[in-house]
Amino acid sequence: MSQDEKPTPSYLWSVLNLKCPRCRRGDMFKQPNPYKGLSPNSILDMYEKCPVCSQTFNLEPGFWYGTGYMSYAITVGFAAVTFFLWWLTIGFSFDDNRLVYWIITNAILSLALQPYFMRISRLLYLNLFVHYNENYDKEESVKFN
Repeated sequence: MSQDEKPTPSYLWSVLNLKCPRCRRGDMFKQPNPYKGLSPNSILDMYEKCPVCSQTFNLEPGFWYGTGYMSYAITVGFAAVTFFLWWLTIGFSFDDNRLVYWIITNAILSLALQPYFMRISRLLYLNLFVHYNENYDKEESVKFN
């Protein structure tokens, strides 16, 4: 690999670490820990532009309204996975309250993970419109308005 070539960060790594979809290197959120401050303003406090590639994160007014659908899909997917894992490990029965215990456990886990789900939904929604560009330092960023 020559001096000018940059290694390509993997998609999964960049999503899990909440990195910019265009360069996969810059942070999207000012505070890396979604649980620090636990107010909606601190959970979703984002940079205006990526610190590495200058990609604008708010592509147009009202852009982030679509993240509600992403967050819903993530939460339903999480519930389906916990249901399946509960069924494999503990099982369900009409003789006791295992279903109620799963509902309570799933509700607590969903609430506890909600700040991270909110951030992931923003990142995945932005990934629908902004794609990785290995020449991010030479080309202009994506803009809608």
